[in-house]
Amino acid sequence: MAVIGAGFTGLSAARKLAQSGVKVALLEAEHVGYGASGRNGGHLNSGHFASFGAAKQHLGEDRARRLWRAYDDSIDLIERIIEDEKIACDFRRGGKIKLASKPSHVAKLQTMCAEIRREVDPSAEWLTREDLRKEVISDAFHGGILSPKSAMMHMGRYANGLAQAAHRHGAAIWERSPVTARERMRNGWRLNTPTGTLTARQVILATDAYTPSTFNYFRRRLMPIASFIIVTRPLTSQEIATTLPGNRNFTNSLNIANYFRLTPDNRMLFGGRARFSAISNQKSNVSSGQLLRQQMVSVFPQLANVEIDYCWGGLVGCTQDRYPRAGSADGVIYSMGYSGHGAQLSTFMGNALADMAMGQKDANPLDGFAWPAVPLHAGNPWFLPIVGTYYRMKDLMP
Repeated sequence: MAVIGAGFTGLSAARKLAQSGVKVALLEAEHVGYGASGRNGGHLNSGHFASFGAAKQHLGEDRARRLWRAYDDSIDLIERIIEDEKIACDFRRGGKIKLASKPSHVAKLQTMCAEIRREVDPSAEWLTREDLRKEVISDAFHGGILSPKSAMMHMGRYANGLAQAAHRHGAAIWERSPVTARERMRNGWRLNTPTGTLTARQVILATDAYTPSTFNYFRRRLMPIASFIIVTRPLTSQEIATTLPGNRNFTNSLNIANYFRLTPDNRMLFGGRARFSAISNQKSNVSSGQLLRQQMVSVFPQLANVEIDYCWGGLVGCTQDRYPRAGSADGVIYSMGYSGHGAQLSTFMGNALADMAMGQKDANPLDGFAWPAVPLHAGNPWFLPIVGTYYRMKDLMP
């Protein structure tokens, strides 16, 4: 069995396969956790991005419920893996608050909260603007939905710990081994890499936004979008008390949203789509970091003189409707298109892909989701600046 991509999806699949006695090789173009798994904000948020009603209308009630449960079950699975494999990655159930960024967003989020409580998660709670003063000290927000099940962790440490666990159970991990060509054989596939050739009966593809042209079927359905993060110097206890006393995950309700939290060493981590682009490099990271700092200070003017110690960026794989996809296509078993919400779901989906590869028929919570190609898209999303301008204009409206 070959698994391509050593992010959370691929690592989780390799671990499950190896535990089950399957001979598995994991191929990674760069190094373990190189992509979104090692570059995200450390949020493990319950539920998916949309209101449950919107998901039900788009997917149907049964699929919407199954997908919602998958997000929650994935956090539980991550917690069990961390305990079983003794991974030190600062996992903590701190809860998440989705913040209303405008007065006009309050009614919509209140309706969303009531729906979530009624349909899928009775632990969700509406917080008024006054309630928020105990959680986040900013005049930028007007209420919010508290989801207590959500968690946070150090993603790089989790990725490395998951890789060590997969290897310990018998998986062979080959870094710096991009798949440059593939050839269908009678009993599987031949995969070519710069470090050698591998034959495999089945292939699991877990490359998401970093999917190479070798798998162009998926590139025509995925839009890689850059996301960026800045991290401040450690904040003092007084700075924390006057900024984020709630110490939870936070995200706002804008179309071009920001997300933020405190790290275990008391730094402010602040991220978002600072610019709509499929490019993440040192130059774009610097310019996007400057934009993120401006956004952070607009929310927390009390941090105007706090130094930024770190800045980085990476790509997330987005689908046209922002719902993930998984199944069998183009000769491989795959899961991708997490659309910025893969940190929590990808471990669960890696396990599901392993079960699918071993013949389990009901393992995939995303089974049957149609996935048409994006019109006029061949892998390079030339239209992202136009999309970004549209959403920025929407965010400027009252």
